[in-house]
Amino acid sequence: MESFQISGNSDKATNFLESIKSKNFLFSFVISYTETCEIPEITIAGAEKELIQYTPPADAEYLHYGYCKTIDKIPMTPDGKPTPGLLTKVALESSSIPHITINAGSKIAPQLPFIETGLPFGKNISIEKSMTDSDVSHAVDYGRIVGRNLASMTDCLVIGECIPGGTTTALAVLKALGFDAKVSSSIPTNPVKLKNEVVSSALTRINSDHPYSIVAEIGDPMIPFVAGMLSSASDVTKVLLAGGTQMAAVLAFAEKIGFQDENTAIGTTAYVTNDDSANFSELIQEISDIPAISVDPELEKSKFSGLKAFSEGFAKEGVGAGGCIISSMMKSGLDKTKYLENAEKEYHRLFTSL
Repeated sequence: MESFQISGNSDKATNFLESIKSKNFLFSFVISYTETCEIPEITIAGAEKELIQYTPPADAEYLHYGYCKTIDKIPMTPDGKPTPGLLTKVALESSSIPHITINAGSKIAPQLPFIETGLPFGKNISIEKSMTDSDVSHAVDYGRIVGRNLASMTDCLVIGECIPGGTTTALAVLKALGFDAKVSSSIPTNPVKLKNEVVSSALTRINSDHPYSIVAEIGDPMIPFVAGMLSSASDVTKVLLAGGTQMAAVLAFAEKIGFQDENTAIGTTAYVTNDDSANFSELIQEISDIPAISVDPELEKSKFSGLKAFSEGFAKEGVGAGGCIISSMMKSGLDKTKYLENAEKEYHRLFTSL
C-alpha cells in the first residue's frame, strides 16, 4: 500500500486495495474517437492529423502483438517517446493479467479479435453535435451488457481507454455537469486556452440539463459506454477506472445513471495527480466519494530519455497505464525497481526494432 498515493476516502482506499490483493484481474481496453482531436495542437496523440485516427487501433494491436498492423510504425514518436501503452503492456505481462479490446466508436477497427459495439465515432464538438441522444442511450445499454459479462469473469475489472482529444470532450462534459474542472494534457505545456475556447464555444449549444443530451452534444462515445460498464460491473465485482481526466468525466456521468461506489476506485499515475495545470484529485472528491489511487513508476530514474519523458509531462497517462501498474503490483507484488527494469527491456526492444 505504501507504493501508492491516496486521495479522497482513505478507509475506502484501504478496503479496496485489500480486497483485490493477490486476486484475479481483467483489463478491458476501450478504444474510441472524437473528431475534436483533429483541431490543430489540441493533442499529441498522433504525429500528423491523418494518423491520429490510427492511434486507438494501433495501441490495441501493440498490447496484443508488440507491434502494429493497421499502420507500419511502432507506436513511438520520431524522437523516441513511446505510447503510454508501453507502460500498460509491461504491467500486464509482468503479472499475467489478461486483457480484451472493445471498439466503442473508433474510426478505424483494430486487426485483432475485439468486442464490437457498433457505436459511431464522435464529431468535432467545436462545430457540431457529437452524437445523437439515441447513440448515448445505446452506448450506456451496450456498456451495461459488456460490463456485466466481463465483471462475472474476474475479481477486479480494470477499465482503460484510448480516445485522442478525449481530455477536451471530458472537460466539456465536466463543466456542463457543474464541475470546476481543470484537465490534464498529453503535452507538457497544456493547451489550456485552446481547450477552454473549444469548450466554451460548445457549451453555448447546451439547451437541456439531461445528462444524456449533454453528452450527446459535447461529449464522446467512450464516456457513456464506460459509464454503462461501471454501472453494471460494480454490482458484481470491484472496478478500477484506469485513467485520468477522461475517467473523471466517466465518473461524473456515472453518478447520473448509478453505480456501486463501495466497489469502485480510480487509478492513475502520479504524473496526472501531480499536474499543476489540472485539479484531478480535488475533482474526483467533488464528483464522488470514491478513492483516487495513484502510482509513481519512477521513470525519471530510467536510462532512456523516451521513458523519462513521461515523468517530464509527456502523455502522463493513457491506455489505462496507471491502473494497470497498480493492478500488477496488487496481483503479484511487483515492485517499482522490477517494473522499471521490465519497462526498459520493452523500450529497448521497441527502439532496436525501429
